[in-house]
Amino acid sequence: MPRWGLVIDLDRCTACQACVVACKHENNVPFSTPAIASAGRLMTWIQIVPVQAREGTAIMPLMCQHCDRPPCTDVCPTSATYINPEGIVGQIYPRCIGCRYCTNACPYAVKLFNWTAPEWPESMASMHNPDVSLRPKGVVEKCTFCHHRLMMARERAKAAGRDLAPDDYVPACVQTCPSEAMVFGDLEDPHSEASAQAAGPRAYRWMEELGTKPKVVYLREGE
Repeated sequence: MPRWGLVIDLDRCTACQACVVACKHENNVPFSTPAIASAGRLMTWIQIVPVQAREGTAIMPLMCQHCDRPPCTDVCPTSATYINPEGIVGQIYPRCIGCRYCTNACPYAVKLFNWTAPEWPESMASMHNPDVSLRPKGVVEKCTFCHHRLMMARERAKAAGRDLAPDDYVPACVQTCPSEAMVFGDLEDPHSEASAQAAGPRAYRWMEELGTKPKVVYLREGE
């Protein structure tokens, strides 16, 4: 059984935010107006955040950490948020009642409640990704590691009569990163690049002292 994870090299990340744009486009995440952003209700599944590093302030892409022990799933009264056998923490939007217990339980503050109905410019209405549902107002949203891409990759591999190859399933952020700062793959596969980097001396998990066991791994800068 795969255990999907993401490795981000902070030495390579330039904070260009291409991953943020790719995520929005791939997952039908609506634009946030300046008024919404100033109210602290910015809707983005990936954030570029400043963090305190050894040499000063650094920047870091932050999204759902897809924890092996996710606090959000423990508090959800409807099982709208769950962890699947492959380690992806998912969200079932029709089950979500908007109680926001999960947003409060998440120590990374990466689960977002959508306070307003999604809106796009009329010229972009035809650009929605048909493989990702449009969420109604009043539910919690989050990064899913582009799980719909995994389902499509498995269908294509099945139709071709072969097993899923390592490069068949890649999230939009990883595919788009111009500096190749992101590596995605099966952390259980000792031969995968993601697994090798996650076990390297530069690797660490954000706030791993909480015991959540994140599957997003960062590589330290300047080492």
